[in-house]
Amino acid sequence: MAPAIHSSADARRLARRRLPWMVFDYIDGAAGGEAGAGRARAAFDALEFRPRILRDVSQRSLSVPLFGGQTKAPFGISPMGMCNLSGPGADMMLARLAAREKVPLGVSTVASTAMEPLIEKAEGNAWFQLYFSGDGTGTFKLVERARAAGYETLILTVDVPEVGRRPRELRHGFTMPFRIGPWQFLDFALHPRWSISSLLAGKPQMANFQMEGYAFDRTESRAKADWDTLKRLRDMWPGKLVIKGVLDVEDALALKSAGVDAIQVSSHGARQLEGAPAPIAMLDPIRQAVGPDMPLFYDSGLRTGEDVLKAYAQGANFTFLGRILQFAIAAGGEDGLKELWRVLTSELSIAMAQVGLTGLTGAAVRDVVRR
Repeated sequence: MAPAIHSSADARRLARRRLPWMVFDYIDGAAGGEAGAGRARAAFDALEFRPRILRDVSQRSLSVPLFGGQTKAPFGISPMGMCNLSGPGADMMLARLAAREKVPLGVSTVASTAMEPLIEKAEGNAWFQLYFSGDGTGTFKLVERARAAGYETLILTVDVPEVGRRPRELRHGFTMPFRIGPWQFLDFALHPRWSISSLLAGKPQMANFQMEGYAFDRTESRAKADWDTLKRLRDMWPGKLVIKGVLDVEDALALKSAGVDAIQVSSHGARQLEGAPAPIAMLDPIRQAVGPDMPLFYDSGLRTGEDVLKAYAQGANFTFLGRILQFAIAAGGEDGLKELWRVLTSELSIAMAQVGLTGLTGAAVRDVVRR
């Protein structure tokens, strides 16, 4: 039976109860004192809709075009590292969801399931997310492997030249792979449901590095990536290339000139730089700069269907959900994930009716927020 999830806040509350403190704070935490996360939330809350009346909104569609196809839902699944920490088999749950909804599953470089079975389970609805690391040798091996596995879209994440400091996870001694000391042992012992199920399923690993012949160091500098790196990647990748982690108008214009296929406005869920601007506040300026035809995606801070609608109103062509999906899995497994997805689509559909929209494409979407 699905848990009582009526909002993403419910999923988070249940996840906090069921996950070890170390795991919950790894998923939930943000950079520094977390003021950036609060500022991002406040920016969403400050956006006001324009409720409209006496419009026939009896037939509404959440389907949107995406890279030549058509999705069932207007949001996909952000690439997230080590999802199986939220529950055994979480990666495959997300892949099955992507297949059902015809939306992209972002497969992280540091996913806890290898890229090949994930794109198969997602029935091709998977994009591979890439971190540039070290001197790039391993990075470009992964690009070649993703191409061989059938990935047609690559996401280059560019907002992590160095891994941000997240004190909440540091206080728990969070490392990958786990190092179990007295504190971690106590944490796991006090959360036996998670600990037993995880033990039976096997310790989560960074699965894309089990057969590559080189190790991935989560703390290794990624600072060598530059515009020449992007050019090399553009030249070698024949499919769609998305650049994720953009918060600056000048950078967005440079990326458009460099020939990327889409720009993803994101603050990495406020996990990297506490003083970064609220991403939703940068979406409209970037849209104004790059023009109406440049594909513009959005992630970070989306918690409700109304948030998703606000992102479309600010110029997004597509959106991605992140940690709230992990909370739903922690709260109720695959049933919890399905229930939260249903809640989010319902919230969005109701909000569309309230503002007089029947779809999420066209100029009318831009007019549903007060400016």
